[in-house]
Amino acid sequence: MRIPPQLICERHSQPLTTANPDGRVEDAAALTCSQDCCVPIVEGIPRFVDRDNYASGFGLQWKAFSKTQLDSHTGTTISRDRLARCLGGSMGVVRDKNVLEVGCGAGRFTEVLLQSGAKVFACDLSPAVEANYDNCHASQNYFVCQADARHVPIAPHSFDFVICLGVIQHTPSPEETIAALSRYVRPGGTLIIDHYTHSYPRNFFQRNLRRVLIRLPPRRAKSAALMLAQLLLPFHRLSWNKRRGVWRLRRFLARHSPLIDYYETYPQLDKQTLSEWSVLDTHDTLTDFYKHLRTAEEIESALRRSGLTDLEVSYAGNGVEARAKMPLPLDYASSET
Repeated sequence: MRIPPQLICERHSQPLTTANPDGRVEDAAALTCSQDCCVPIVEGIPRFVDRDNYASGFGLQWKAFSKTQLDSHTGTTISRDRLARCLGGSMGVVRDKNVLEVGCGAGRFTEVLLQSGAKVFACDLSPAVEANYDNCHASQNYFVCQADARHVPIAPHSFDFVICLGVIQHTPSPEETIAALSRYVRPGGTLIIDHYTHSYPRNFFQRNLRRVLIRLPPRRAKSAALMLAQLLLPFHRLSWNKRRGVWRLRRFLARHSPLIDYYETYPQLDKQTLSEWSVLDTHDTLTDFYKHLRTAEEIESALRRSGLTDLEVSYAGNGVEARAKMPLPLDYASSET
C-alpha cells in the first residue's frame, strides 16, 4: 500500500511521506510532513483520529463480521447491484477513476470498486479499517486510513467519484457531512450518497432497546445485542419457509421482534448467510450512536447548498439515494460549448 497523491497533512496542506525508500506504508511507523507533523501508522494503517470514538461500535461489528456482506463471500451480487444502481446503472464508469470511499467498513463496496478497475482511497472513522485492509490490501490500486468523514486529509476537489453509502445518517450532522463530502469532489466529478428516511423500520422494542444499548460501553453493547439476536434467531428461522400458517408468525415477529430479518429482501441468500446478516444488522440498528432521518427534499436541499448540480434524488434502497455533480468552472464549461 503506497501513499496516494491526494493525501496531505490536514494542518499544513503539504504532502505526507514515510521514511521508507520504497514508500510502502505498512513498513513505516508514521507519516510525516515537512513541518514535522506526525501521523501514526498502527497495524499498517495511518490513523488520523483516535482509535476509539463514537463509531467504535461499528469497528467491533465489522471486525466480527468482516466478510459477511462481501459478494465474494456470499456468492451473490447484492453489493455490486446496490453500488451500480447508485452510480446510475453501471460499474464501468469508475474504471481508471480516482474514487474516495468514505465510511468503507469491512469493504463490501471497496472490493467491488477495485474489481471494477477503480483507484480506491478508502477511509472510515472506526477500526473497521482493519477488516477492510485484511479484505482488500492485495490490490495495487488501494489505500486505506482511519479518518473522520468531515476531515479526510486530502487535497480539496481531487476525486472523480466520492462515494458514501450507509454512513451519513450515523454522523453528528448529516448536513455538515454532505458539505464536507462535496469539497472532496473534483469539478465535473460525482458525489454518491444515501440516507435513512422517516420510513426506516423501527418497532417499539428496537427503539427502546437502542436507547439502553447506546448508553453502554461499545463492547458491552455488542455482547448484549449479539446475545439477543442469537436468542431470537431460531424463532425467525422457523418462519423462513412457505408453509401454511407461517405468515402469522412472520407478521408477529415483524411487529414485535428487534431482530432484523431479510428473508423476503434477499431470497438469494442461503439460511446460514441470511442468519449472519440478521445478527450483523441487528447489532447495527441497536447500537448506532447517531441515527438521523431525512426526507428526499432535505437531502436535495443539503446538496444544493453544497454547490452541487445535476441532482438525482429518489426514495430507494435504505431510504434516499442521491447522485450529484460538482460543476465545472464557468470559463472551462463555456469553452466546451
